[in-house]
Amino acid sequence: MEKILRVHNVNDYARYIGAPELHPLVSVIHYDELEHCRHSLNSYDVYALFIGDEELENLSYGQLQYDLHRHALMCVAPGQIGGKADTGEEIHTKGWALLFDTELLRGSELGRRMADYTYFTYSVSEALLLSDEQRQSIVSVLEQMRRELQLHDAHTQRIVASYISIILELVARYYAQQLSTSARSTNSDLLPRFEQLLRQYYDQQLQRRHGLPSVKYCAQQLFLSPNYFGDLIRELTGDTATSHIRRFLMQRAQQLLISGATITETSEQLGFEYPQHFTRQFKKHFGQTPSEFIKE
Repeated sequence: MEKILRVHNVNDYARYIGAPELHPLVSVIHYDELEHCRHSLNSYDVYALFIGDEELENLSYGQLQYDLHRHALMCVAPGQIGGKADTGEEIHTKGWALLFDTELLRGSELGRRMADYTYFTYSVSEALLLSDEQRQSIVSVLEQMRRELQLHDAHTQRIVASYISIILELVARYYAQQLSTSARSTNSDLLPRFEQLLRQYYDQQLQRRHGLPSVKYCAQQLFLSPNYFGDLIRELTGDTATSHIRRFLMQRAQQLLISGATITETSEQLGFEYPQHFTRQFKKHFGQTPSEFIKE
C-alpha cells in the first residue's frame, strides 16, 4: 500500500521536503532551492497551488494518473489527494507551491469568496496552462509574499491574505481566458453534444431510474469535471448548465402537454418525483401553471 503524507497543516509538507517553515498558516515554496526534496502522495487538509516549471510524469490525483506539463498550474482543496509516491530517492524539481490553511480564511472577505473559485475542483486534465507572462505575474506575487512572511510582524497575516487574494484573482482571470479559448475551439461543439446527451437520456428512459438529468451526470458523460463543464457552458451561453437543463425540460414538458399527456403523466415522463414540483418549475419558467397552459 502506498504511503500517504497527511498535510494537516502547511508545514507538514514544508517539513517533509525540507523547505523553510515561514508561518503556521501559509507556506511559499520555491522547489529550485531545495536540496533534499522528495516525492510524496499527499492527503490535503489545506488549500494548495502548484506551478510546475518542468514536465512531471506519473503523478496521482484521486484515482487518476496524469502528467504535469511545464508551466501548468494545479489547485487542490481540503479533502483531495494528489502527488507521487515516495521512492526514497531525493529529487531535483523546479517550480513553486503556495499552501494556506483554512484558518486563514475564517471570518474574512477572502473566506467568503472562496466558493467563487470553482477551479479548486477542476480535474487534472483541466489544469491551467500558463504563458510565460502569466507565470511571471503569479511568481512575482509569490516572491513578495515570501519576503513578507520572513518579516513576520503584526501586519504580516493581513498582508499575506491580500497577496493570496491577488493570486486567486489572477488564476481566475487566466482560467477565464483559457475557458474562452476552449469554448471557441476544442469545445465549439459542446452545446450540440450537451443537447444530444439530454435527448439520449430520455430516449434511453434513464429518468425512470435516476430522475431528472443533473449537471454532474452530463459532465461525466462529456469527460469533464462538473465545475469546468459549468464554467464552459457559462462562457458559451452566459447562463448556467442548470438553467440549460431546465429550459430543455420545460420545452419537452410543453411538447408532452400539447400532445395530450396529463400533468401527472408529463411529470412522470420527465422524471420529477412529484407533480407539484413539476408544476412549480413550469410556472416559474413560463409564468403560468400547466393547467392554464392546457386551457389556452
